[in-house]
Amino acid sequence: MSKLVTRPAYAKLEHFLLEVYKGVRETRMDQARSFVVPGHNRILSSVSRDLQIRLLSRMEKASLSVRQILYEPDEPITHAWFPLSGVVSFLIGLKGGERVEVATVGSEGVAGIPLLLGADRGPLRAVCQVAGQALRMRGDAFRRSLDEHPEFADIVRRYAQAMFDQVAQTTACNRVHSVQQRMCRWLLMTHDRVGASEFHLTQEFLAQMLGVRRPSVTVAAGHLQRSGLIRYQRGRIQIADRAGLEAGACECYDSLRREFDRLFSVAP
Repeated sequence: MSKLVTRPAYAKLEHFLLEVYKGVRETRMDQARSFVVPGHNRILSSVSRDLQIRLLSRMEKASLSVRQILYEPDEPITHAWFPLSGVVSFLIGLKGGERVEVATVGSEGVAGIPLLLGADRGPLRAVCQVAGQALRMRGDAFRRSLDEHPEFADIVRRYAQAMFDQVAQTTACNRVHSVQQRMCRWLLMTHDRVGASEFHLTQEFLAQMLGVRRPSVTVAAGHLQRSGLIRYQRGRIQIADRAGLEAGACECYDSLRREFDRLFSVAP
């Protein structure tokens, strides 16, 4: 029996783990609706079951709402966030006031990589772009978990490498490929992480994600809609033809997906 938790707490955490990773429908009586935790976090599901329970004892569930800021540039990062659904975007700001996306994270990873590298802050803003659910761990508990559990530290380091590769690939993609190709890539990556064919997304937000002006997004989105690949109305995008988006995307989508799979398949 783990010394970190008592027997009743251990049983409670094990039940919670099963709920999170199977995806259960919960009902809130104070809200006339229900919500679903549809997925799992790839980092957490890559470690042993006993370690998952130990880590969960240091976590709490949290909702991610659109435009919610997880941390700001040059301000303390208080938590590491492990999305179960939804998408978090990392933005870098320029002197002119523009903000450009350099990477995203969903259920495959964690937001708060500077904590892994020994820093408590960084130059990026982490903001939710697609609403969802997450597990979060205080920064000090995250560092302690990395020190105490080499298995956990190994998978987080491999994820950090995958994140660095994503930033590098995105930089090249933004320089070489067309707005329409990049939009296809971005929509595919978001679709993979959200686990649903429809999600909320404004053209203004998408322009910021792609680092282009809104008229460019309007033209590209219009072409994709006329081609039957997406449906767009009132700030909601629906993926209508996944195969068509894959055909229209640049090589970067496949490159990033293969690199993530390679790094997560390496034996610890």
